[in-house]
Amino acid sequence: MVIIESILIGLAAGIASGFFGIGGGLVMVPAMVYLFHLTQHQAQGTSLAVLSVPVVIFGAIKYYKEGNVDLQMAVFIAIGLFAGAYLGAVLVHHVPDLTLKRIFGVVLLIVSIKMILGK
Repeated sequence: MVIIESILIGLAAGIASGFFGIGGGLVMVPAMVYLFHLTQHQAQGTSLAVLSVPVVIFGAIKYYKEGNVDLQMAVFIAIGLFAGAYLGAVLVHHVPDLTLKRIFGVVLLIVSIKMILGK
């Protein structure tokens, strides 16, 4: 278990969540797939476990029952997510609207291309 990297994934997801108003899964799922080599199912299940209270608890339980949640990783990612969401919300107010729209579009494009063309 790589604790520091898990916390950093949570921090990045939290910043993105607070900065862009998105769910942290956009950051967490690809990070877990490409950095920790989790399967797509495991990454999605772990992401749901991180975000499970109260939003996605039933989906996370189903993934857990299927053996697709890494609980330890989910806890450490949640630690970073907590702090990162606040930090992202603070930072976003210093970015002009048009710049923010462009950054958001680039982030979505990069992630989508990586997910489509990756293994």
